[in-house]
Amino acid sequence: MSSIPAPNQAPAPLRVLLVTENDPLYVRQFFDVFFAEVPRDQIELVGVTVSRAFHEPLKKTAQRVLRFYGLFDFARLLPRYLFAKLTGQSISKLAVKHGFPLLQAASVNSQEYIDAVTALRPEMIVSVAAPEIFKSPLLRVATIGCLNIHSGRIPEYRGMMPTFWQMLEEQPFVTVTVHEMVEKLDSGGIVDTLQFPLHKRDSLDRVISGTKQQGARLMIRVLRKIASTRSMPAATPLDMSKARLFKFPQPTDVQKFRAVGHRMI
Repeated sequence: MSSIPAPNQAPAPLRVLLVTENDPLYVRQFFDVFFAEVPRDQIELVGVTVSRAFHEPLKKTAQRVLRFYGLFDFARLLPRYLFAKLTGQSISKLAVKHGFPLLQAASVNSQEYIDAVTALRPEMIVSVAAPEIFKSPLLRVATIGCLNIHSGRIPEYRGMMPTFWQMLEEQPFVTVTVHEMVEKLDSGGIVDTLQFPLHKRDSLDRVISGTKQQGARLMIRVLRKIASTRSMPAATPLDMSKARLFKFPQPTDVQKFRAVGHRMI
């Protein structure tokens, strides 16, 4: 149950659990902003869970990234990744630096993890590029609800790498969406959005970085609203007749991406 403040007493901070993936390059930029700017008098982070990217071994992720970027751009990206690793620029270390507790998980849908989350009494659970789909037992733990932030307009750009697909289809901007979480992927009602303008010839690197940083401020805005009302904002239901579900891009998709004038890095 959420605490009800006495008259003239400020409400207790909103209890929030964050679930994300171990990405020291792009997802970390979300948390660079979020951890620095989150108002602690309104929002209390009761735990931060950082899972493996794609929920797969590092070798398989490296192969996936190499296939996606190609040898030349992979060689440009690799020194940045190694520098981040060698200098300890991880989300976990960033959370600890800011004084936020970590909550480990082999799987967020395991009973062990659900029991640990339940003990934290979160009012909100927030997914930021979490590598697993949340099943109903976890979705039911938070007393107010669960939110996901997705770098695409839904339901048109559900699934993986929505930034890439919006750029490939030459949209004028990338839509960053905060939406309610349900068991079906990227299918909950829309709570809030922002539009990140695209250049005619742009780079995926610039756009992902920018949407992560601005997305952090969007999520803070949503959580502050929830903290003040202690309820989920009215969500706009999705028109699933427009729904599409994208998979991870293939090399042929990357060729088309470059053909329209965009760069990877």
